[in-house]
Amino acid sequence: MLFDIRTIVGALLGCYGVILVITGLVHDTAEEEAKTGGVDVNIWAGVGMIAVALAFLTWVLLRPVKPAEPPRAEDKPAPPE
Repeated sequence: MLFDIRTIVGALLGCYGVILVITGLVHDTAEEEAKTGGVDVNIWAGVGMIAVALAFLTWVLLRPVKPAEPPRAEDKPAPPE
């Protein structure tokens, strides 16, 4: 599960989302809000990334990758005599 690509993508999106939310809360955004029509884009983009990250991690938990089953002895052809 650790090296599943969904886990890696979910973790990266979650980290970037948290960074954007923190940046939106801490940074003085008066100038940026004037450019975006009064919306704090960092917070909303961060919340969206966190939501997608949670969707990816939920997907990993609900549908884990299962290893292929080895062939059974009765499925193998009999050796020629």
